[in-house]
Amino acid sequence: MRMPADTPPSEPGTNPDCQRVNRILGRLGDKWTVLAIAMLAKQPRRFNELKRLIGGISQQMLTRTLRALERDGMVTRKVYPTIPPQVEYALTEMGVSLAAPLMQLGLWVRDHVDRIEAHQASFDAEIIPTRDRSFQHSTDGLPDRGR
Repeated sequence: MRMPADTPPSEPGTNPDCQRVNRILGRLGDKWTVLAIAMLAKQPRRFNELKRLIGGISQQMLTRTLRALERDGMVTRKVYPTIPPQVEYALTEMGVSLAAPLMQLGLWVRDHVDRIEAHQASFDAEIIPTRDRSFQHSTDGLPDRGR
């Protein structure tokens, strides 16, 4: 894939390479995907262990997340012939290479979460008094400004 760094597309969002990257980043940047990869970074894990470690994820969402990671070549799935069947998931070589920068991102968030939350509180304190008090926060945590 070639994307000249100094030549942006004339129309934003139209470069086919950017569209391909955006599609994959959208999937890999999902919070459940990040958490699943983080939990698999040190060792293979069984489905129920992953569900317990991640916490708050439904069985259906974990299944979807792991299938998408398997489809993308980040995770392998091994079924043990037991009753009931037990399934173990492990990162592939490519998954391991993704885990490192994701773990770095997680460390960065941990190091900056207090400052980020302080800025959010300050921002919200400035916005709320100047807006209609009936506004709601959107799912991304930002005040809904008629988007």
